[in-house]
Amino acid sequence: MRQKTKRLLLIIGISAAIIYCFLLLLDNVIMPHYVQQGKTTIVPEVIGKTIEEAKADLKAKGLEPKETERKQDRHYTEGTVILQNPAEGSEVKFGRGIYLTVSGGEQMLSVPSLRGKSIRDATFDLERYNLKLGTVQYETSDEFFENTIMRQEPAAATKVSSNTTVNIVVSQGRSADKSAVPSVTLKTYTEAEKILAQAGFKVGVVTYQISLDLLPNTIIEQYPHTGELAVKGQAIDLIVAQKSEKIPLKEN
Repeated sequence: MRQKTKRLLLIIGISAAIIYCFLLLLDNVIMPHYVQQGKTTIVPEVIGKTIEEAKADLKAKGLEPKETERKQDRHYTEGTVILQNPAEGSEVKFGRGIYLTVSGGEQMLSVPSLRGKSIRDATFDLERYNLKLGTVQYETSDEFFENTIMRQEPAAATKVSSNTTVNIVVSQGRSADKSAVPSVTLKTYTEAEKILAQAGFKVGVVTYQISLDLLPNTIIEQYPHTGELAVKGQAIDLIVAQKSEKIPLKEN
């Protein structure tokens, strides 16, 4: 008798649970679908929102979000909607599928190896990778030929975004073949000529520039600059002060 009672109570409990689930399904799915059938709603804008936010907004409007693909896009962070179809403001039926394209983030580029290349070749390589040449520094080297790249930053194979600048260090050749350029700025032209000659250099192109602060024939600037390494015998270009438009005579 007790076993029959237990079985009856179990059957009643299961039946009640089934009826309850059916009522929930009827109330939340079947009836809303039946009521909304044939009616329309306005598609909200979800571009720029995360895929989770977009899905929630669309479902709240009685629409069905469908993620179609992911595309790399540097303007939108990864996981945000970059395209929707139908577009915002479209009038569609309830339950209509809204197709979403999601950003996969910015495409990262691998920095090419520039070691051993000339500046010209390195510039072309960087342009092909949508990267830019940054600062160029020079150092002497017994290992690398003159005007070839010794080091780079970021290093080769580093993942970076497009338009990143890559800085390089270029060989000036063997240090034994070069000497530091002496300072001749603020010296007279005659003094500069003697200093350069004693250091193994010569005067190159001389350009005159009007100066109200310096005496005529005073060196304003020099190229290469003080301390830079240059091959012995190289010409050093000078900018020389003058007082008026008339080019002054060099000192004897």
